Amino acid sequence: MTAGADWKARTLRGLYSGLLYLFLPLALLRLYWRGRRDAGHRQRWRERLGLLPALPTGCLWLHAVSVGETRAALPLIRALLARYPQWPLLVTTTTLTGSRQVREALGEQVQHVYAPYDLPGAVHRFLRQTQPRLAVIMETELWPNLLRQCAAAHIPVLLANARLSERSARGYARIGGLATALLQDVTLIAAQADADAERFRALGAPRVEVIGNLKYDLQLPDDLREHGRQLRQELLGEERPVWIAASTHAGEDEQILDAFARLRERWPTLLLLLVPRHPERFAGVATLCRQRGFSLVGRSERQPCRPDTAVFLGDSMGELLLFYAAADLAFVGGSLVATGGHNVLEPALLGLPVLFGPHMFNFTEAGQRLLQAQAAWQISDAAALAQTVDRLLTDPQSGRAAGQRGREMVERHRGALARTLARIASLLAQT
Repeated sequence: MTAGADWKARTLRGLYSGLLYLFLPLALLRLYWRGRRDAGHRQRWRERLGLLPALPTGCLWLHAVSVGETRAALPLIRALLARYPQWPLLVTTTTLTGSRQVREALGEQVQHVYAPYDLPGAVHRFLRQTQPRLAVIMETELWPNLLRQCAAAHIPVLLANARLSERSARGYARIGGLATALLQDVTLIAAQADADAERFRALGAPRVEVIGNLKYDLQLPDDLREHGRQLRQELLGEERPVWIAASTHAGEDEQILDAFARLRERWPTLLLLLVPRHPERFAGVATLCRQRGFSLVGRSERQPCRPDTAVFLGDSMGELLLFYAAADLAFVGGSLVATGGHNVLEPALLGLPVLFGPHMFNFTEAGQRLLQAQAAWQISDAAALAQTVDRLLTDPQSGRAAGQRGREMVERHRGALARTLARIASLLAQT
């Protein structure tokens, strides 16, 4: 980087840091406000300022923003625990739901705190106390101060399972020199696909390799299908067709319920297993269902569905795979609204036919591979959703065949975990 470009990057980073300090009171106030619904948001707020409990130093550090990134990182985390037992493993998240996912999946096997806000002081305190040997950051968490201080402290940074949508790339391009500077502070970008790698390189990233998508390396628990069968038998109704709409967002539930109303006219026993993405929306979605005239049972009630129950609300955390295992076909949310979609590989690995909407920019490659394998359907609106679900219910054999093709596609594209571990070993050997 030239002296002029370096000066520009430092100036932009300074302006960025100043804005963060100005907005810090609002960020803390937001945590307090969200804590009115769930006290967990108010707890451990000091960690976000880099004020940590006592932690062992010299750790391997992995950062995953929320639930999706944490689930994708679980095979990697477990492999690191097995391969490097001599070093503590620190896992940070940004969200409360991500924190709970870490504790539910890993318990006391790892250290866990919240990642600091990207303030120079908070980052400095965090790195001084943890002194990581290596930072593994999942997907696209590019924080200028964090990356700069890691580079200054000679802490190698691996951006693992890295993805960059066209929309995100355009956003980074608008900050020009700062984007280039922060990408140069990353030791290695392990991109999911060729398109992601090209977008990173176009922004000025000097070290990019295509490694593949860790989500293909998901290992299902051996007893998952049996537990799904038990859930269906005990709570859902063994003889009823079950359609899951998973990881839904505001503005999407209404469309799903519109489609469901049409389907119930032809399939009066059809059960909708509706799983909102964020726990703070559980109560609102339950109210919406009742307002639409659908009788409802919540997972939290631990009560079986009655014959007239229309909707089973997945108002729990950490059970999405179980819900998939209990269903006949899956719609994956965040895709009928411009959120970018969620992980379509989980239901595919369970052998379900998969449906998703037009907005899949966060999972473009996975969605396209499922479509090419004739294992998925991309629908445009509620009417098309109802029509496609109706077709799959009418011809369940075609759905099972599609599910088998999807499972085989996922199996064929495994291997990113082994390649990522090899890159981590190489980076550690250089420290």
